[in-house]
Amino acid sequence: MSRGRLLAVVAALCACVAAQALPSRPRIVSLAPHLTELAYAAGAGDLLVAVVEYSDYPEAARSLPRIGDAWRVDMERLLALRPDVVLTWPSGTPDDIIQRLEALKLTHRGIATHRLADVSAALRTIGAIAGTTGTAEAAAARFDTEIAELRRTYAAARPISVFIQLDDQPVYTVNGRHIISEVVELCGGRNVFADLPQLAPPVSIEAVIAADPEVIVSTDDTIADPLAMWQRWTGLRAVRAGAVFSLPADTMARATPRLVAGTRATCAALDTARRSYR
Repeated sequence: MSRGRLLAVVAALCACVAAQALPSRPRIVSLAPHLTELAYAAGAGDLLVAVVEYSDYPEAARSLPRIGDAWRVDMERLLALRPDVVLTWPSGTPDDIIQRLEALKLTHRGIATHRLADVSAALRTIGAIAGTTGTAEAAAARFDTEIAELRRTYAAARPISVFIQLDDQPVYTVNGRHIISEVVELCGGRNVFADLPQLAPPVSIEAVIAADPEVIVSTDDTIADPLAMWQRWTGLRAVRAGAVFSLPADTMARATPRLVAGTRATCAALDTARRSYR
């Protein structure tokens, strides 16, 4: 059994044990947009009683009550909803919110999504909590299969250096532990800032110039034309080759089944860049 599959099984077993104390149809609150999306994908959308801002996918999620955002939660409104379980994000939900949930005796489940394998594990965990294991397992298996196919397709792709841009003011990137970096690596890319200690660190323009990536991938939806932004630095290989690409943030940064589409788009962009260097 692969390590990823073993982790998924362990996560599902732990969730099954944890879910035993919950009702068969628990009232669920999601404290992150991607957890909302995962709940729908796992067949638990109709059990959601509240979410946070930017929970905008699928369309049905837009009509759910909002109780805050990623950094603040209206605990009075949350209590009034009488949730059976609150879904939290271990690397994103602030510690003070977790502490307040515990002080209020509200059951919460942390759903970690650091790597691609965590997406299917999260689906299975939510399915076990919600009692929708059939739907969740189907979604998880589909995700695993599609990602595995992409891994095989690009296993022998020529390595190409990539700068991943999250924001432009200031310029932010990701290190090698971020799920976007794993997507780039799957496609044969090498994250030029993979060795930085922070998960999503700021970097200077000078550092990008020094790294001189062959490709720039921007997931900042506020930049209308990333190539135009970088055009002034004509010494960059990516600029000279026109290998600067804009990819939708939601399909790249949210650890959900839509990452399959984000991975396909990333691989296509890197293939286009490789042709520029022939």
